Amino acid sequence: MLRASVVGASGYTGGELLRLLLAHPEVEVVQATSETHAGRYVHSVHPNLRGYTDLRFVRLADLVPVDLLFLCLPHGEVAPRIAEFAGMAEGIIDLSADFRLRDPSLYARFYGRTHPSPEWLPRFVYGLPELHRWELRGARHVSGVGCNAAVTILALWPLYRRGLVRECVVEVKVGSSEGGSKPTPASHHPERAGVVRSYAPVGHRHLAELIQELGLSPDSPGLYFSVTAVGIVRGALATCQCLLHEPLTEREAWDIYRDDYGEEPFVRLVRSKRGIHRFPEPKVLAGSNHCDIGFAAAPEERRLVVVAAIDNLMKGAAGNAVQAMNVMYGFPERAGLGFPGLHPI
Repeated sequence: MLRASVVGASGYTGGELLRLLLAHPEVEVVQATSETHAGRYVHSVHPNLRGYTDLRFVRLADLVPVDLLFLCLPHGEVAPRIAEFAGMAEGIIDLSADFRLRDPSLYARFYGRTHPSPEWLPRFVYGLPELHRWELRGARHVSGVGCNAAVTILALWPLYRRGLVRECVVEVKVGSSEGGSKPTPASHHPERAGVVRSYAPVGHRHLAELIQELGLSPDSPGLYFSVTAVGIVRGALATCQCLLHEPLTEREAWDIYRDDYGEEPFVRLVRSKRGIHRFPEPKVLAGSNHCDIGFAAAPEERRLVVVAAIDNLMKGAAGNAVQAMNVMYGFPERAGLGFPGLHPI
């Protein structure tokens, strides 16, 4: 059994990791840390885990060495202490943004500060298995992914790797859980419920991951990225308006995406002519690790609209991290991730 602990386990992502790892056939959860809730039962914060574990939260200072650490601390808190964490576990999966970017100048540009441990950046593999499966096998240090970045990268990768896109405009609609468990004025229920709020029309930090993973120019990426908060709890939906160099029919797009994703365990292509589920819908993905992708073509305009959906806490965070762990340690890639989502919910 792989002995694993979750650092920063009282947040939404930490809770999802615990839910997945407690049911994983190859993992023993050793500890879960929380400075705020130390001494309390895990299920007092994550009530869905009642009856599944008797673990209590411990302080970070009480952490013991294990095989693998999942780090769910806020952005900026892992990098200054990475050597300390690396001394406590052979493997690390960091779900913060601290080690997602290989280029320290890109980090400084999008996060507004100099990276405190730039020598560690090349040691981390960007943890999206669909793009980096071979690098993840046997890796020791893996980054998480930004949820908005993950859904957009998966939506666009087959087109960009073939050089088909001239320009692209992306709008990602996201649920409130993306903001984390700590309340803010923007997350106060009267302000957040029922909204369609454009909170990052330009300059969203996850654009840096798109530049890196899609091989774009940092100065002129030709990809325009906006994020809008909507009145749901879970989910991210990316609508990608791709302006192409040459016309592309839906059948040709289908062939391209099937070639790249036909064998992927967690990417599903959605293509239906009738019914209300003709395009990807985050609601039906709640709790699952799937990314659903669909498209509509306008060949006469040399335009392809790619629509992709995920559960932001799963394929955009905890579920993807468990999938990356499975690849790292040679476990079946679907292990612990068999939940198909709920319908209706």
